[in-house]
Amino acid sequence: MSTANQADRSFWRAYGPGILFAGAAVGVSHLVQSTRAGAGFGLGLLGFVVLANVFKYPAFRFGPHYAAATGTSLLEGYRRQGRWALWLFAALTVATMFTVEAAVTIVTAGVAIALFGLDTTPLAVSVALLGACAGIIAAGRFHYLDRISKVVVPVLTVTTLAATVLALPRIEWGNVSLWPETFDAATIAVVVALVGWMPSAIDVSVWSSLWTIARRHDTGYAPTVSECTLDFHIGYLGTAVLAVCFVLLGAGVMHGSGATFAAGAGPFAAQVMALYTDTIGPWSRPIIGAAALSVMFSTTLTVVDGFPRVIAVLAARLRAPERADIVEDDAENHRRTYWLALAVLAAGSLVVIGALLTSLKLLVDVATTLSFLTAPALAVLNHRSVTGPEVPTESRPAPWLVALSWAGIVFMSALALCYLYVRFGV
Repeated sequence: MSTANQADRSFWRAYGPGILFAGAAVGVSHLVQSTRAGAGFGLGLLGFVVLANVFKYPAFRFGPHYAAATGTSLLEGYRRQGRWALWLFAALTVATMFTVEAAVTIVTAGVAIALFGLDTTPLAVSVALLGACAGIIAAGRFHYLDRISKVVVPVLTVTTLAATVLALPRIEWGNVSLWPETFDAATIAVVVALVGWMPSAIDVSVWSSLWTIARRHDTGYAPTVSECTLDFHIGYLGTAVLAVCFVLLGAGVMHGSGATFAAGAGPFAAQVMALYTDTIGPWSRPIIGAAALSVMFSTTLTVVDGFPRVIAVLAARLRAPERADIVEDDAENHRRTYWLALAVLAAGSLVVIGALLTSLKLLVDVATTLSFLTAPALAVLNHRSVTGPEVPTESRPAPWLVALSWAGIVFMSALALCYLYVRFGV
């Protein structure tokens, strides 16, 4: 076999976690937050979308990077910094997981209701969605999760690019600004809610490391750092491009029209689908609806898997170090913890959905703001892990990436402090 064929075959064995990242990211942050940003501010928040993708890039990349370099998950990197790091991550996970799962599930339910015209409540659909996700995971765990994402993410990407191209002429390019005209308290709150999940919450970097390890065990192939980085770039750059597209769609179709997004999940989802049909044509509604539902279901599925997977491995790391040559320290304990965490996650998320059923905006903003405020701490843990002594010298990040990581930590910390000062005067 030629060297080129071997390299190509090796990449396809490594390919997957990057698309899972995209499946987790291209959901509420794009369909909801980016679209709302374009509708409310035109292109005024596009600069923050770009900055968020640039400055948060190192923190996300360090997840698969660490896994490929050490053969262990990023949680092992946290453990090596001290048990305090694991407990800190556990606290941040518990603080955000119910609102995060609730937000992505209720949006998915809204898309399903709008697409199929369901005569039922978003809460009932949310129960069915979480049950379906649990069934898929029980049937195939990582195997099905990996393959579903590889189908639905490209479909939404193609349709979104087509809709964006057709929406470009509707934007008033003669009076475009990439920054908001004023930075009052309301604007800063919107920026924080947007950047919190742009392109996703930093927690997903830990999920990416676990998906990299799972892919390794699923295929029996240990990818190199460069192969994992290429796979990550495919997913990350795709999410960044789609974020810009959704801002452009919101700006081109809704900004200045006087229309506002509905508070309920179903009506909101119908408005988002209308962004596509208004630009491509009514004939595209079934295709767009199916693509939107698929990608939101993919997001819900990855989150349903992500939090329990993290909690199960976190519990194992609190007991003992992680070894690169075995799948799990204790398979039975791992499975038991995983399913218990999934049950608690589903129940808690449904409680949150029931409490905030009629206020999609509030639910999403609470979830994204909590993720934003925890981002600097997680970025520091990721930085310390990938530059730790267990990472071989030749596999450590380049100086420019280390510098960008510090710049990202400063950016996220400064914006978080600004928000806290404006919001609470602290």
